[in-house]
Amino acid sequence: MNPATAPRPSRRTVLSAGIAAGASACGSLAGGVRRAIAADPEAAATKEPPFRISLAEWSLHNTLFSGKLDNLDFPRAAKQQFGIDAVEYVNQFFKDKARDDDYIAELAKRSADEGVTNLLVMCDGLGDLGDPDSKARTQAVENHYPWVEAAKRLGCHSIRVNASSKGSFEEQQKLAADGLGRLSEFAGQMGMNVIVENHGGLSSNGEWLAGVMKMVDRPNCGTLPDFGNFYDYDRYRGVADLMPFAKGVSAKSHEFDAEGNEVRTDYRKMMKLVLDAGYRGWVGIEYEGSELAEPDGIQATKKLLERVRDELA
Repeated sequence: MNPATAPRPSRRTVLSAGIAAGASACGSLAGGVRRAIAADPEAAATKEPPFRISLAEWSLHNTLFSGKLDNLDFPRAAKQQFGIDAVEYVNQFFKDKARDDDYIAELAKRSADEGVTNLLVMCDGLGDLGDPDSKARTQAVENHYPWVEAAKRLGCHSIRVNASSKGSFEEQQKLAADGLGRLSEFAGQMGMNVIVENHGGLSSNGEWLAGVMKMVDRPNCGTLPDFGNFYDYDRYRGVADLMPFAKGVSAKSHEFDAEGNEVRTDYRKMMKLVLDAGYRGWVGIEYEGSELAEPDGIQATKKLLERVRDELA
């Protein structure tokens, strides 16, 4: 989500050395498989897509803040209105419910009833994980604990956090790495990930955030590259910087041209970067435009992702 509008403050494939030695043989085999698939429509139909599409709850933030949609009904809306079977929650829409076991159980039940997979909870307003004040930083870390637990109960793989701090480039890296490292240690005990979005401040600098990831150096601490939150930093370079650590991808969209292309981001170029990094996970729609109504913007983004996916498959 865009920090400028929030209130409210949004797998790498590891190649073994042996693959290089057998590249020629593998290429021949792959060619044969491709020919077989082309000749067999059923095989083509069952081929795994290069990525799957999820829906970030922030895409409906106006609808939710107005009370026209309740958080408990978000999974049903994703599945029945948009045909999307995986979702990414935002804690702002149930901010007092992290410790409410009955509420979390009901949300988990509703998503399960719809056949919807819960992927992550985006967490905002819980303090700065890179706060220069050690007590405030510790409090921010601990404020995230209930959301790690709630996300775990929902069946999510991660919580999405912010890496806010103050100070010089290097000082902020060290402070953010400290807070993220401690939170990741807690989350790791439950098999949960802590993933950071480029979401304002120095986190919108891909080089800075990639450096933080290297400092934390924990397998359950990663990134959620957002196509649109780089501001003064080139968005394509930023995504390339963050993809080695990505455990999710946020397909930000605002406006579309007559051909259905997003006007700020070249989705073909961006998704090629994502796939070239070896990523084969979920790509979340996060529509944040104003020209189209939220449901229309979600559908436009979905169609564009599906078209690009077919082209790149």
